[in-house]
Parts: sequence; structure tokens; C-alpha cells
Amino acid sequence: MTPVAAAPRRENRGPSAGPENRRALIAAAAEVFAEKGITAPLSAVAKRAGVGQGSLYRHFPDRTSLALAAFEDNVAAIEALADEPGTDLDALLDLITDQMIGSVAFVSIVSLGAADERLPAVGQRVVDAIAPAVEQARKAGRLRRDATADDVMLAIGMASSFVAQNPGADRRAVAESCWALLDRALRP
Repeated sequence: MTPVAAAPRRENRGPSAGPENRRALIAAAAEVFAEKGITAPLSAVAKRAGVGQGSLYRHFPDRTSLALAAFEDNVAAIEALADEPGTDLDALLDLITDQMIGSVAFVSIVSLGAADERLPAVGQRVVDAIAPAVEQARKAGRLRRDATADDVMLAIGMASSFVAQNPGADRRAVAESCWALLDRALRP
């Protein structure tokens, strides 16, 4: 019988590996959640990051903590675009749609985050970012006069739920169909 070679053990670098492990976990979580949704096994995140589950839980005590870290860049990108002069609602919705197609988990936690008290604050950041563009679109007659940023967030959540049910290759077409229907409700 031929002996089976043991997998090479990684050297334990101790606490000095902490920041690198954290970055790897955040990147892995963004990928795994994008592919498999927010309910993906956390063991898959640890494996993709190349760390043990103990390391994952040292940095992130629960799924929500990990998701918030993984999707901080998404929220920051929305806020940054909203802060650029001349950004309109359509540009913001294009970015959010791209994020929704790339990771349905992101929009799910932002728009449907009532299950954890930390999540509404993230959704509120997005509402606050889009609110000036919503107001501008209303004043320009490109959005119903009674439409609010919360209405637009509801539309984003609705579109996201449909996009999430489809494979990656079909998500763009589904998102476009959803927005075509939702435009009828939001536009004058």
C-alpha cells in the first residue's frame, strides 16, 4: 500500500497574520456571498480565504459582521458617486443595478435588513445617498411628484429579489425587465 502524503501544513504566523487574514476574509466573503448568497456556509468563506474557521470567528463573530465588512466598499461606492457633482438618479441606479447583478447578497442586506439591528443603518446610508438625486429627479419631472427615496429603495429591493432568483448569466436581462416595469410606477 502506497502511503498517502499529508497535505503540507501552513505555518502559523500568529497575531502578525491578523490584518492579512482579515483582508483575505473580507475579499473571500464578497466573492462567496456574490456567488451563493448571504446564507452561504461560512466555512466556504474561510476555505476561500485560506484560513481556519477560528480565524474567521476571531475577526467576525457572526455572519452580519462579515457581511457588513464585505459590502462596505459597495456602500462607499454609492456614496462617492452620489457626492460627485452632476450625478443623477439614473447613474446611481445603474451602479446599484451593477452591484445587484454582481452580488445579490449586497442589495438583499441593504434593502431587506430588518433581521439584524445593524443592517437598517446600512440601508439608511444608501437612502441618504440617493435622496438628493431623487429630489432632483422629482423637481425635473423625471420622477413622480410623490416618490421618495424610500420608494426607490423599495423598488431596488423588489428588483433585487427577482434578480437573485436567476443565474448570473440571466441577471442583467431580469434587472432590465424589472426596471422597465418599476419605471411605470416611479416615472410620471
